[in-house]
Amino acid sequence: MHELSICQSLLSQVHQYAAENHAKIVERVIVHVGPLSGIEPNLLAHAFTIAREGTIAAQAELSIEILPIRISCRTCGAESEVEPNCLLCQVCGDWHTQLLSGDEILLASIEMMVSE
Repeated sequence: MHELSICQSLLSQVHQYAAENHAKIVERVIVHVGPLSGIEPNLLAHAFTIAREGTIAAQAELSIEILPIRISCRTCGAESEVEPNCLLCQVCGDWHTQLLSGDEILLASIEMMVSE
């Protein structure tokens, strides 16, 4: 389950930002996941509950937002949202497309309680 190692890396980033901002506790972590990222959101959520133990984010909620798959057509230049199994241009139908988004996992936001 590579989701656990992803969560460990994610929590390493969270810890770094929390330390830089003198946070006492991390309350919520928001990640953006693309359907083509190879990440299973349910497994990621489960792995997060394991990986967060003993960290500043021990009680943090993980919010996973699924990003759309966006492509750019190399033939007509149009940008479109598509389904994972159909990366065809939605304007001209051509298959000469370039993936713009949908294969990423991004740490989007961290909600922290900062010490005064």
